[in-house]
Amino acid sequence: MIDTRDPDDRSADAGEYVLGTLSVEDRAVIDAALATDATLRTEVYAWQDRLLGLSARAAPATPSPQLWNRIDRSIDARAAPRAVPARAQARAPWWQGLRVWQGISATAVVASLFMATRLLSPSDDSTGGRFVAVLQSPDNRSTGWVVDLHAVRGLRLVPVGDTGPVPPGRALEFWTKPEGAAGPTSLGLVRAGQTIELPVTRLPAVGARQLFEITLEPENGSTIGRPTGPILYLGRTLAL
Repeated sequence: MIDTRDPDDRSADAGEYVLGTLSVEDRAVIDAALATDATLRTEVYAWQDRLLGLSARAAPATPSPQLWNRIDRSIDARAAPRAVPARAQARAPWWQGLRVWQGISATAVVASLFMATRLLSPSDDSTGGRFVAVLQSPDNRSTGWVVDLHAVRGLRLVPVGDTGPVPPGRALEFWTKPEGAAGPTSLGLVRAGQTIELPVTRLPAVGARQLFEITLEPENGSTIGRPTGPILYLGRTLAL
């Protein structure tokens, strides 16, 4: 069970509370503590501002009827067999309302979940900027990876979706292009579903609106120093 007295854990737990990813037991602990713990309430409010603000950067997406049916079934399966007092229902926090999340696109959701599970650990960002980029297909219908970028600690590329098989004789190549740069820089080949870490020295620059993309290339990579195959996933960094 979580311990809201630990400052580092409290910040992480507050973030997951806002996202709704805590277990039923841990959420009950946070609910009880919010009534008397002003510091915890401040953490929750800060994570609301930080995470929900991502939705303003992406166009709304309407989930399919099949997805909402699955959500309804999941909620019904987890619902406790007891009535919730009307007063408690009326005072439920606004961010728990289903309609709040209906307008958030897959980009914002994936970025938020990524930060909750990968970026919630405390860090000293005073030594450099920190950025995140969600790499989506050009038609914005699927998400493949998330880039966690730090000006000192380097880059982490994390798979977050099913990218499907790579055709025989082909490979996925990872590229970046800082804003204003003359052309892209290859960061090497990656395998589907692979997490990689790169030092800052491998990057031409680190900054906001830096383009990252993954293209389909010959099995040994592009031979001309720039992408030759179709772009499968791309995205630009946002400052955290």
